[in-house]
Amino acid sequence: MSDRRQRIHELVLALLAQQSDLELLAGDGSGLPSGDAGNWIERNRRVVQRYQALVRSAVTLDALVDQEVGGSLQTQPGQL
Repeated sequence: MSDRRQRIHELVLALLAQQSDLELLAGDGSGLPSGDAGNWIERNRRVVQRYQALVRSAVTLDALVDQEVGGSLQTQPGQL
């Protein structure tokens, strides 16, 4: 696994650890009170979107760290 991918993976895990109400995808929809397939699909869509937002946040944080580290290295090359 690349260093960047490993960092993003660790950031996603850290963000997940901060979530108090972590939801998992519903299996077959039978656990929903109404049993309605439309509700089941909509709920799973919302859960996936939340995970996607966490991944995007981790990628953004990683890029910001890279930018800060790269910027400080460019402005202070003799400080290494």
